[in-house]
This record gives sequence, C-alpha cells and structure tokens, in this order.
Amino acid sequence: MQGVRLDQLLRSIVVRRGADDYVFVLVPGGRQIDWPKLRAVLGVKRLSLPDQDEARAATGYERGAITPFGSAGAWPVVADASIAGLDRVAIGGGARGVNLHLASDALIAAVAAVVADVTRPDERSEAPTEGPTDAR
Repeated sequence: MQGVRLDQLLRSIVVRRGADDYVFVLVPGGRQIDWPKLRAVLGVKRLSLPDQDEARAATGYERGAITPFGSAGAWPVVADASIAGLDRVAIGGGARGVNLHLASDALIAAVAAVVADVTRPDERSEAPTEGPTDAR
C-alpha cells in the first residue's frame, strides 16, 4: 500500500499529435482523458494513442512504466487540473512497480506541465459501492 488516495495515483499517458509528435497527459486515478477537451487545449483536430512499440520508441519506456522523467523525447506535458495543489501524488518512475511520490505542484513545475481540465470521471470506477441486494 502506498498510502495515497486513488486521485493521487497518476498515469502518464503518451498521446500522438502527429508524426513523431507526442505529448504526455497526467491522468489521476478514477478519471480518463476527455478527448474533446484535450484536443481543444492542444489546438488540434485529431489525437491518437500509439501502439506499444511506438510508445516505447517515443518515450524509452514500456507501457505501464511510462513517465515524463528521463523520457527519450522531451515531449510537452499536460497535467489535469484536478491534481493541482495536492500535497502528494504518485507517478511512475520508469519501471514497473517503481513510483515517485512528490507534491503535485513540484511535479508540475519539474516537467513544465500545462495545467488544464482534460479529464472526466471514469465510468468504470464509479461502480456501486453497495453490496448485492437480497431479492427474497
């Protein structure tokens, strides 16, 4: 247990803007990219997710271990606005099972991230918290 809430666990998602043009998006747990919002922030009409091999070539990291720290390319970073001001977040450290813990504002400054509202609640994480009903 890392001692952090779901919203403090960040995924670094690499997104393709064009040929050999990528951006990292920092997405907190329980949320997912809102593609229209992200396209508006980046000023583009199309975005896509690279496949595993392309993501590795662009970042130097395997999927599941991608981080903007030490990436093969110094790609821009967009941090979802919901993470700003958190006392602690956990972000991948470049290898599976390795996380860095730091204040979100320090992370945003370290990677020169643009902070913007680019996510929405992940419906998959909004499952009912009640147990099954008894239909006797």
